Amino acid sequence: MPKLKTHKGAAKRFRITANGKIKRGHSHARHILTKKSPKRKRKLDIDALVDKADLRRVEEMLPYGRK
Repeated sequence: MPKLKTHKGAAKRFRITANGKIKRGHSHARHILTKKSPKRKRKLDIDALVDKADLRRVEEMLPYGRK
C-alpha cells in the first residue's frame, strides 16, 4: 500500500490536540484590525475546534496527524 500524502496547506492550518481533536484558528484576524473592537480581536485570537461537519474532510487531509 503506498504512503498517503499530507495536504501541506491543511498541515499549516490545523493542529491535533492530545485527545485527538482538531484545532483551528479564526479568520479575519490578520489585517484591517482598527475597526474591530478589542473584545472581537481577543476572541479571534483563541483557537476553536473544527466543526463536526468538516471533521472527516480535515482528517483525510492529515493522515498522519501533525507534530
